[in-house]
Formats: sequence, C-alpha cells, structure tokens
Amino acid sequence: MSRQERGTGVGEAVAGQPGVGRVLVVIPTYNEADNVADVVARVRRAAPAVDVLVADDNSPDGTGALAEAMAGTDAQVHVLHRPGKEGLGAAYLAGFGWARQRGYDAVVEMDADGSHAPEDLPALLAAARDADVVIGSRWVGGARVVNWPWRRLVLSRCGNLYARMALGMPVSDATGGFRVYRLSALRAMRLESVCSQGYSFQVELSRLAHRAGVRIVEVPITFVERERGASKMSPLIVAEALWRITTWGLRDRRPGRLRRGHDRWP
Repeated sequence: MSRQERGTGVGEAVAGQPGVGRVLVVIPTYNEADNVADVVARVRRAAPAVDVLVADDNSPDGTGALAEAMAGTDAQVHVLHRPGKEGLGAAYLAGFGWARQRGYDAVVEMDADGSHAPEDLPALLAAARDADVVIGSRWVGGARVVNWPWRRLVLSRCGNLYARMALGMPVSDATGGFRVYRLSALRAMRLESVCSQGYSFQVELSRLAHRAGVRIVEVPITFVERERGASKMSPLIVAEALWRITTWGLRDRRPGRLRRGHDRWP
C-alpha cells in the first residue's frame, strides 16, 4: 500500500450520517503539526459516523507523518500526500476528487488550525439533510467570533459585504471555509472553471453554487482565532480576492458567460 493511499479503507461498521449518507471531512494542512492531531480527534468525537481526509502539502514540520500515525490506528482517518504547497483551493479540489472516486455523498471543508470548532459539525450536517450546500457562517444571528483583532473583523465584514453586492449572492459569509457540499451540488457547480486559491477560493465556490441554483443554507458557528502556528493570510491573498470578485462581478453582468479553465477536479 502506497503512502498516498494509507488509510483508504472506510470503516465497514459505519453506515453514514443519517439523512446525508457517507461524509468525508477534508482538512488541508501545511505546517500544522501543532494542531492536526487535536482537530482530527475532536472531529472523530463530534461526528463518529464521518471519515476524515488530511490533505497534506508535503509539510516540512512533519504534519504528514502525524496524520499517517492517526490513519494507522483509525480506519476512518485517511491521508492524501500531495507533492508540495499548491494552495488551499488545489488541496480542496483534490480532496473533492478523492471523495468522488470513493463514492461519498457529501464532503466537509474544515481548517486545520482549530478556528473551526468540530463541535459545530453536527449542526452543519443536520442542516445538510435539507440543503445542497451548508456554510458555517460567522455573520448570521447566533454566530460568535472569538479573539479576532479588529482589523480582521473589519476586513472580513467589508469583504463579505462587497462580495454579496458585487456578485448578487444572498450569502452573508462567502469567505467562510467551514462548509458541507453534497457531491451532487459539486457536480452541478462545474468545478472545472475554478481558477482561484486562498481567500478567494471560498468566494468562487459560493458564486458557482449560487449560479448553479443549488440550495444554500447558512448555520451560525463559533469561530476562534488560532492559538498555535502561523496564519496563512497575507496582503497578496486579500488583493487576489478583491481583484477576482470585481472581475467576476463584471463578467456575471454579461448573460451566459462563465469563464472555463482547466479541469482540476480529478
């Protein structure tokens, strides 16, 4: 068995998430050795019926080896070793493809840094019984954002307001990265057109979901600033997001136009 396929046997005793089916939680990692074991353990406790895929971009700090160790003792934890740091979007698309090839019914996006509380996952999965896409939202009633500096709060609020206005989407947290997608929704969203990474990747998937006409639901979550490790956010990532949102907004005003790119969903 190759390192890339370690832990690919799904636990036979697990029938799946009621009302949703077989669910795979995709957790992209790059230098998250301080956080990955705790996050995976919390996911397994919070939602025992789901499987977990750690998609590691060849982290030099040993994150991939830690994930391998977990996969070696838990048949519901899997590892996808990627050749190098290629960005959040590419990691998620690889994870979506991994899920599709193995017959999962839904996938979950979740950060490895602890900012997304695994304890909120059951609420997202419950909402997925009647929705195609569920967004764990920081900006709907009942949500909480803990320990974020005011600059990040303003950036997220203003960025989401701009995305909502520019793209005409009824989504309060288009940049949020804690989500559930049914595989049927991902197929309808034409992921071959995806061209962005980082901060703008979540906005692009929100846009594609809205354009595909799938049912999107937002569920309040508690978002906590990471306690360990370094944030991957940078001014360049923010600038890319603003540029792409503006470009998409202008393009969407031309009926029937949707940029096509390379097929990056295996």
